[in-house]
Amino acid sequence: MEATEIKHIGVIGAGAIGCLVAGYLSQKGHRVSLAARPAALRALAERGLYISGVRGELSLRLEVAERLPAKPDLVLLATKVQDIEGAVKDNREAIEGALVLTVQNGVRADRILASYIPAERIISSVVMFVATGIEPGRVVHNAEGAWVLGSTWPGSAQERAAGVSRVLGEAFDCTVSDDLRGMKYLKLFVNANNCLAALLGQPLQEAFADLEISRLSLAIWREGFALLSALGVSLSSLPGFALDNLTRLLSMPPQEAAQVWSGIMRKLGDYPVYGSILQSIQRGRASEIDYINGEFVALAQENGLAAPLNARLVQMVHQVEATGRFYNREELLASAREADGYG
Repeated sequence: MEATEIKHIGVIGAGAIGCLVAGYLSQKGHRVSLAARPAALRALAERGLYISGVRGELSLRLEVAERLPAKPDLVLLATKVQDIEGAVKDNREAIEGALVLTVQNGVRADRILASYIPAERIISSVVMFVATGIEPGRVVHNAEGAWVLGSTWPGSAQERAAGVSRVLGEAFDCTVSDDLRGMKYLKLFVNANNCLAALLGQPLQEAFADLEISRLSLAIWREGFALLSALGVSLSSLPGFALDNLTRLLSMPPQEAAQVWSGIMRKLGDYPVYGSILQSIQRGRASEIDYINGEFVALAQENGLAAPLNARLVQMVHQVEATGRFYNREELLASAREADGYG
């Protein structure tokens, strides 16, 4: 699809990424329609959208409703993975015939979506910029980063990704990759540490200032990397996070690697970064833990292998979701050691 053919963009999901994209594209003069849940819909209708952060402040009004209006040319699906099915059913008429772009973390979104629309209309992506939803209609843009588009299937969707990239490139640093699958698997590692900050109820910068928490995050990586290596899953470098960053840290002595990783995470930006898992917990919603750390667990179970540390962390996140009680540092480290035996 040529960029000139995209006249109307629909965004489903008024979380941090959905609002940020809708706001910046609207600022560039595009017609953008946003589908939001009732609480976000009320806030956006009453006060409009407010974005702060690395690009300064932006206030604007958006076209917003519970469902998308008829026939956008491009639909950005900005829900959590577990909400894809409901979002597609609620917006079936609007989605019919449109290109649909997924932005979810994890590797399962495209497969779920392909149960409802033809694969050649699905464009996949990896988002490397960072945004935090403070409250409905209020978003902090924490850090710039690339937006990589492509397809997890060969064919016309990969070709159409270039046209979509040109449109989104008016507001974001967009590129197209022919190895998005490998990038998505590497992004699992980027996201897999978010569960630790979520369990503590802390911003990422604060959680990983603790060297023992940073050391635990590398144990998550070691388990996941060993699993994917055993299964022959290839990883591909991401903009801003090369595959060598992962393998180099895993080759270091654990304490030295923890110091390096802690230093990187403390420099995430001037604004507190609350990972997507913690943001969901704070809103009283189910998180995407089953599609991040839970992906390692599922792959292990499907192949007769084990991922005990990730399995324990998934269980702990679900407990926090159910009770609203965060772990303290000692509780988190003790439970992780019990599961994994790392010292």
